[in-house]
Amino acid sequence: MQGLYFSLTILILTAFLAGCAPQASAQAEALKVRENPTPIDTATSEVVPHEPPVSCPITVPQSPTFVPPAPYDAMGFKGEFWYGSSSLWTAVREDGIWEDLPHNPAGYAQKVFWWRDVHIWTEGPQPALTVTGERLDVAAPLLHVSEATIASAGDIGSAMLVGVDFPTLGCWKVTGRYADTEISFVVWVAP
Repeated sequence: MQGLYFSLTILILTAFLAGCAPQASAQAEALKVRENPTPIDTATSEVVPHEPPVSCPITVPQSPTFVPPAPYDAMGFKGEFWYGSSSLWTAVREDGIWEDLPHNPAGYAQKVFWWRDVHIWTEGPQPALTVTGERLDVAAPLLHVSEATIASAGDIGSAMLVGVDFPTLGCWKVTGRYADTEISFVVWVAP
């Protein structure tokens, strides 16, 4: 009787593990994609609509609306709003869509400007800003990000600048960190 009980236990355990294998394999594959992204042909790999789906939580203006300190309060970009706090802010498109971005082997390229009220722009060309990004709607390689640098022009004042490459189209969360401040926004990267 003990032999039969042992054989039944092994049979049930084997069936259970076989049923879990596809899920475990999918989870391992998703982790592998994030940790070791492989080059993909982003120009033809996926078709996404131009308009973001309801499931993509596009960032909307804060309530109350964030107004940066002077002189930035007088600046602004058509079709964009300020997002963040005086410790760290950026400009986000009102419709949440980044479209027709230049395409290169790393993905869809965009420049992201960041501002900080207490940053001393003359202290060096590489601010301690880090930017990361992840796709929210499906598994995808992580966002490719350049080192932060300084940019200055009449229409933007002095800002920190990071170049990003989205490896795929879709729903992306971008996060900026400077010292103890972090802000994230979500955009739809469209064809």
